[in-house]
Amino acid sequence: MDLALLRTFVMVHRAGSFTRAAGLLGLSQPAVTGQIRTLERQLGRPLFRRTARGVVATTVGDELAHKVAPHLDALLEIAEAGLDNTSPLRTLHLAGPPEFTALRALPALTALVAQGLAVRCAFGSTEELFEGLSAGHHDLAIATSRPRGRLLEAAPLCDEEHVLIASPRWAARLGGPAVIQVKGAGVLEALPVVEVHESLPLVTRYWSAVFDSQPVTSGTVIAPDLRAVLTCVARGAGLGVLPRYLCMDALDAGEVVALLNPPVPPLRTYFLAVRTGALALPHIAKAYDWLLRSAVDW
Repeated sequence: MDLALLRTFVMVHRAGSFTRAAGLLGLSQPAVTGQIRTLERQLGRPLFRRTARGVVATTVGDELAHKVAPHLDALLEIAEAGLDNTSPLRTLHLAGPPEFTALRALPALTALVAQGLAVRCAFGSTEELFEGLSAGHHDLAIATSRPRGRLLEAAPLCDEEHVLIASPRWAARLGGPAVIQVKGAGVLEALPVVEVHESLPLVTRYWSAVFDSQPVTSGTVIAPDLRAVLTCVARGAGLGVLPRYLCMDALDAGEVVALLNPPVPPLRTYFLAVRTGALALPHIAKAYDWLLRSAVDW
């Protein structure tokens, strides 16, 4: 069977679309369609069915993908690494949220760099990360939700605690955690809000978990980087909700203050995702296991 046909088939299976697969492969959409039809004729079975949003694999297509995808990935790894088996250098393509990847994952992986691992990073939203992982652009992806389907698998990596913070000046004006605990979310409505997105994802999650309500305010400062949110909050721009690992030093230094200490703080789980079968590649398996072990201390 032609390996080029199988490569095209796996890319379509991962992309969920002939058009997206064509772009990733550098082929025209008719060429991809023709290759899939050729493969279906050779097998005598349909591999995909069309939907309004692309294509969905049949049970035969799913079975074939899970059989051949790991082997094609391994062949691609050999091709990228070259035939020089004396070279220990292998490249890991890691993707994840910029702040968590920069402050948690990359420092942990530096221990493997000394052992011959090269690392390339990409940042993006969860949807972008899973799409890139499925398409073979990444080896590992760190995300805040589990991937759907059977092509990707994931393990819980760690939980992050979210903290409601403000500058000492704002905290003193409000009366501190004890007053906020008694008066509830209403006392916070006068504060400006610093967030990463107009939809206030972190603040909304916190309000729902702690106050069992939704915030009634809108964002005053929107900066799509948690580190920028921390800087603005410390300078007195308003309240913010941040992972404890990110603002821990600022809390210890008194640059920001926790406005509330709920008995059960809101948590968000990170997952470490990988293509099914990719852990057969030693350098990916080693990085995967190392991150899971390192995360115990996070």
